[in-house]
Amino acid sequence: MLSVKRKSEIIAFPVSVFETADTKDDLEDWLLSQNPEFLKRMRKTKRDDIEGRGKDWQILKKELCIK
Repeated sequence: MLSVKRKSEIIAFPVSVFETADTKDDLEDWLLSQNPEFLKRMRKTKRDDIEGRGKDWQILKKELCIK
């Protein structure tokens, strides 16, 4: 039997966020909204899209092997 050692991690949420979250996805969304690097990347993506530098969805799907 293989044993996997995992570092114990603690993720803290404000009680109000935890109490109003319906799913784990809601908690993940809140965590992402608190991540400065993620927000920076999303703002850049939005600017690129507004300025016409976005990629065509069909090409992106092909590149990422998404059907």
